[in-house]
Amino acid sequence: MRRPRLKAPASHPVAFYHCVSRIVNRDFVLGDAERDKLVEYMRTYEQLYGLRVLSYCIMSNHFHILVEVPQRPAEADLPGDAALVAKVRECLGDKLANSLEWELSHHRSQGNDEAAEALRESWFGRMWNVSTYMKVLKQRFSQWFNGQHARRGTLWEDRYRSVLVEGVGQALRAMAAYIDLNPVRAKICDDPKDYRWCGYAEAVAGGKEARAAVNWLTALNPHGGIKPEAAAMKPKEALRRWRCHLFGIPESEARQARQAEQGELAAVFRDRIPREKALEVLAKGGKLSEADYLRCKVRYFSDGAVLGGKNFVEGIFQACRERFGPKRKDGARPLRGLAGESVDQRLYNLRQLRKEVFG
Repeated sequence: MRRPRLKAPASHPVAFYHCVSRIVNRDFVLGDAERDKLVEYMRTYEQLYGLRVLSYCIMSNHFHILVEVPQRPAEADLPGDAALVAKVRECLGDKLANSLEWELSHHRSQGNDEAAEALRESWFGRMWNVSTYMKVLKQRFSQWFNGQHARRGTLWEDRYRSVLVEGVGQALRAMAAYIDLNPVRAKICDDPKDYRWCGYAEAVAGGKEARAAVNWLTALNPHGGIKPEAAAMKPKEALRRWRCHLFGIPESEARQARQAEQGELAAVFRDRIPREKALEVLAKGGKLSEADYLRCKVRYFSDGAVLGGKNFVEGIFQACRERFGPKRKDGARPLRGLAGESVDQRLYNLRQLRKEVFG
């Protein structure tokens, strides 16, 4: 039975989703060229559809994307004909843009505004929508992949899975770090900067979109809003702070901050608790720090439906109350095994995973 896909209520102007999709049969078919092309399409449709990728990781048989999805603007604020054509030209090239421009001009010259608006809606209906973004991204890549490898048929295992993430620092930063650390958990590398198909590595390499995302994530307050002192943060400082977050090093410790700048944190990270020890701690009823927790493959981050603070998760539960049985009285469930400094800093989920919390 397919788990229902939850959406943010209309009262939320922006929604954040962690999306995961896997290759059929979990086959390891995404090589360097394939991962490069998937990142290229990810960025193309991110721009076209008015979304923002905050973090991502393309592995050899699946990918993760943390994406920010704004609500569709009011009709009066939608781009005009010229602006729409310009966006299509920038993202998809002259052929589609010229065709769109001619059709709009033809309809307008005939006084057929209804047809022109229907054509515009065929484009706007795909924008600001995570489902359309993922569908088009996967379809477009499948077409390219099948053409490159002379194959036919389905490439992806099923529809993508998603987790609705609260749009504040605590939840978003944890999810983004979890995604960046995928190649470390897979033992491909000791440092995520060495795996070029993740958001952090792209930011280190100077990628404009990735650096802007790291700046924004680093500047977030735990409970919402932007830290005042971070408004004018330089990219180098944002990368240093995000690196400290990935390695579980407090930003306030000057010596460790210097280590981050000198690239010495890899040794610190390798000395942290291994996955087997983490499982042993959990089995004995103990709890892990966030840095250690994110080193494990935690199902809450891909199968938990909703991730955030207690009030956020409870609000989503109440908004989607009809999807749950009458015996379910509340929605928020604390993440098993994760230590929290205080109640208001803990992360909650909509599903209490009783078995195989760690994959």
